Amino acid sequence: MARRVSGKRYAQAIFELGLEQDRLEQWAGDLEFIEGLLQDEEFRALLKHADVAIADKIKAIDAVLSETDPTIRNLVNLLVTKGMVDAVQDLRVAYTALIDEHLGRQRVQVTSAVPLEPQELERVTQFVSNLIRKEVVVSTDVDDSILGGLVIQIGDQLLDGSTSSRLEALRNSLHSEIIAT
Repeated sequence: MARRVSGKRYAQAIFELGLEQDRLEQWAGDLEFIEGLLQDEEFRALLKHADVAIADKIKAIDAVLSETDPTIRNLVNLLVTKGMVDAVQDLRVAYTALIDEHLGRQRVQVTSAVPLEPQELERVTQFVSNLIRKEVVVSTDVDDSILGGLVIQIGDQLLDGSTSSRLEALRNSLHSEIIAT
């Protein structure tokens, strides 16, 4: 059984190098672009195919990534050479987490029943920023099963202000009162 290799150690190395060269944000963009590129099944299959020579894989990478920083392109070439194409997503996630920690940012996931208006999103962003006393980067999601309200995920903490959770709490409360009587 093949073991899955994490991209975390590569992320740490490229983060330290990016910090030295003042290219953290540029490389974050390059890694995000590469991760998106690897969503293309045909290109991913080419890079993972055992019968395709490594030299041909590197030529394909160099052609497709000609606009990316050479250091990042070389990193991708290294990962492909080692058969670690699947580690790119882990690498990008770990790299982003290192940048966020370095800059004192916190990623936050906000789920609502309907898409948030820009001013509502700004209020939520300000609320969470004041709550945790950090700059926040908010990602939004829409899930109509929560019925209303918001669910805010901050790291491993969950603030559930959804209508569905309140209704569930009310149902449990009523159920326990009925049983107690």
